[in-house]
Amino acid sequence: MTRILIPTDFSNNAWNAILYGLELLKGQECVIYLSHVQVRPVFTAAESTVTSNSLELRDQILRDRKRNLEDLVLRIRDKGLEGKHTFATLASSDFFVDSIKSQVEDYKIDLIIMGTRGASGLKKITLGSNTGNVITKVKCPVLVVPEDAVYEKLNEIVFPTDYQINYDLGVLEVMVGLIRKYQANLRILHIATRSRELTAEQEKNKDLLHEYLNGAPHSFHTLRGTSIETSLQCFIESRDIQMVVMVAKNLNFLQRILFRPIVEKFSYHTEIPFLVLHE
Repeated sequence: MTRILIPTDFSNNAWNAILYGLELLKGQECVIYLSHVQVRPVFTAAESTVTSNSLELRDQILRDRKRNLEDLVLRIRDKGLEGKHTFATLASSDFFVDSIKSQVEDYKIDLIIMGTRGASGLKKITLGSNTGNVITKVKCPVLVVPEDAVYEKLNEIVFPTDYQINYDLGVLEVMVGLIRKYQANLRILHIATRSRELTAEQEKNKDLLHEYLNGAPHSFHTLRGTSIETSLQCFIESRDIQMVVMVAKNLNFLQRILFRPIVEKFSYHTEIPFLVLHE
């Protein structure tokens, strides 16, 4: 049975991620863990008396958050969204990423589903944010659901790649599972920012991808442009893409597309879910 972890801060964005995940997983038998992490405050030595005096308050907050999580489960059931899923709730007080790591290990999580926080969605993901840290530091596939994402049946999935494959192709199994479940088309996209041909190593890796994906509908595409982000946006619009898939180990490529140093208005940041895969 597939085990899903959905962290929530009880915001609208987090609820949207829950709704998207339930639609995506409809018909499957899953154990879904709804998790809230009450971030542990950091105190100086001079403030140490505050920590001991606040233990009771912390415990009360955790009890409240546990009730909030149970209310979420009731809300899901009241809306008839329970399906074949089993729900469990997890409330903890810790550093956010440490808690998520522990939950992934303790409950053998197969997939994390996270909503983006704040009005700018993915444009506010940074390497130091909760979502950014989970993507880069927790060894588990992460589906990031932006604020404006509305579930559509997966017909078109894009996998941007530079064909610099330094990972086991087995990492793509989650993506292949989605392709087969929805009979979706996988578009493997190479964005060439310089007018040069693929190297022998890149051609070899392209062939390896083709061989690995045998039996799953897929095609290879190349776009030439000055910007990876703009080229990806154009491809998403022209193909009506419903999901972008990337591999976390290819950090340089991931940073270019997800972790922008400046705010730019690419609609894929706020509308298209990203599936980030880990070995």
